[in-house]
Amino acid sequence: MRFGITIPRFVTPVGDAGIGPQFAAMIRDADEAGLDSLWVMDHFFQIEVIGPAEEPMLEGYSALAFAAGITRRISLGTLVTGVTYRHPGILVKTVTTLDVLSGGRAWLGIGAGWNEREHDGLGVPFPPIGERFERLEETLQIANQMWSGEVAPFHGQHFRLAETLNHPMPLSIPRPRILIGGGGEQKTLRLVARYADACNLFAMPGEEGMAQLQHKLEVLQAHCEAEGRDYDSIEKTVLGPAPTREAHPMAMPPEALPTLIEQLAGMGIDHYIAPAIDRTMVNDLIEVVQGRVALMEA
Repeated sequence: MRFGITIPRFVTPVGDAGIGPQFAAMIRDADEAGLDSLWVMDHFFQIEVIGPAEEPMLEGYSALAFAAGITRRISLGTLVTGVTYRHPGILVKTVTTLDVLSGGRAWLGIGAGWNEREHDGLGVPFPPIGERFERLEETLQIANQMWSGEVAPFHGQHFRLAETLNHPMPLSIPRPRILIGGGGEQKTLRLVARYADACNLFAMPGEEGMAQLQHKLEVLQAHCEAEGRDYDSIEKTVLGPAPTREAHPMAMPPEALPTLIEQLAGMGIDHYIAPAIDRTMVNDLIEVVQGRVALMEA
């Protein structure tokens, strides 16, 4: 199993001046310890489950570009970009730039979007959910066309591009990996089966949480069968609890996390992502991961 962190909060003991140094220290720790992935939310206001909207929030791709410059090996992505935030051609160019400058470490993490408050607050149109999914599918088609090297028009219902010119091309082969976030059974998981390299689901401990996750995996498998897609070719990622005793909406005592990870591995989960809001939480995850590796090698 692979392991990553997502950093959803940027509050520091010394205020906004501490954001850059704290963020840099966290991502260096993760990179140097061999964690596989680093993710940031693509939001402009803090989301309610984490904290008040007025909390500091970094723009996602600027944060990832900063991270690319001070890391060597960890992969980089948003968990996840709302399709409404950026025009598809600009989004693909942005992810391509991140991929080139990071040496081929970028993901395109994407979803239909949901946070109406920040759309209204910043003047971003927020279409009905059905239209957002139509835009999501067209964006995925545009990404594949731009990353194929084909320079041609794209005429969709919502987007029209005169020429899908994209130079330089990504360094990732054959292209940056695409992760679609969300567990919607009729649309989201169908799009995963049709277009994505990875899905992202919630992993909540307990019988009910595990049953819900297993059900989502079964739905994805059914969509793969309908699409003629190899279910095993899709990387199953989950956002799960952080190993920490600190107060956090997604927290789990460090000694309990290995059992959950083994349970998830048995379900076919490939990649475990934990939230982290400071260096202590990053290093708690590193300790759990290194302990699990040592146990497997014994």
